[in-house]
Amino acid sequence: MDADEIDPQALTAVERQQRFPMPHSRLGLKLLRQLTRAAMWVQNRDVPSVGAVVDRSIPGPAGDIESRLYLPEAEGPFPTVVFFHGGGYVLGSIATHDWLCRHLTRESGCAVLSVAYRLAPEHPFPAAVEDAYAAVEWAAANPDAVHSDGQVAVAGDSAGGALAAVCALVAAERNGPELEYQVLLYPGVGVEDDQESVREHSGIVLDETDLAWFRECYFESDIHERNPYADPTEAGDVSGVAPATVVTAGFDPLRDGGKAYAEQLVHDDVPTHYENYPSMVHGFMTLREVDRARDAIEDVAGDLAEALVAS
Repeated sequence: MDADEIDPQALTAVERQQRFPMPHSRLGLKLLRQLTRAAMWVQNRDVPSVGAVVDRSIPGPAGDIESRLYLPEAEGPFPTVVFFHGGGYVLGSIATHDWLCRHLTRESGCAVLSVAYRLAPEHPFPAAVEDAYAAVEWAAANPDAVHSDGQVAVAGDSAGGALAAVCALVAAERNGPELEYQVLLYPGVGVEDDQESVREHSGIVLDETDLAWFRECYFESDIHERNPYADPTEAGDVSGVAPATVVTAGFDPLRDGGKAYAEQLVHDDVPTHYENYPSMVHGFMTLREVDRARDAIEDVAGDLAEALVAS
């Protein structure tokens, strides 16, 4: 599942990231969010072009939800991919995933709607799930607003991958919007402390203390952790969810949880493409200087194009 060593480009990126360790306090989190905003303002001055970018608010269960719509350089309408960023439910933003969403738009031919769901600890579970699913419902109900051809998919990375999987499960169980596809990039699902990937790769991007702190921020009780709408691996049956692409990384503590969910999907007869990148680390598809990240984005975009654009 993992290579002999981490990809050199990914290792350089990880070493750079580790200059700013994950804070485990509200004050530290506030400072890191501010630092990230400033860094993204600089990094996002030179990003891949797309046909158009539209920032707007969409209605949510607790007020407006900020979003950003990326449109391809072509005549619409387009399939719509509702995207949820990662960050352990406490970090991340539209800006941190702007580069990834632009590449997904360019490579897939789909419109991508990136959603700024509410973050913990200010807004614990189920706030993020409620916002995510509200965004999916809105996109499906308002095709003209997103230049949609009526096809809707969900995608996300890490915590956002978990949200995408949950939205697919909720839609299936509630006869909600019909989702054509789901893309789960190193999703934060099914993670257990005794998994080999957690034991062997803790400390590479994420360590066990980080994972525990994310859980503490996001969940108000242990009961919530066993809710299928918090973690779809807790669902007894996922047979009705949309076909999926699941991506994991060899040196990612979350690898085994993502792999287990891919196996659960296959067991329940959900068409699933599982791809592990043995020399990669958690979050690698947002690492701009890593060549393998671009390859992975092209692969995922190809799955979306085959499922949506070619249909």
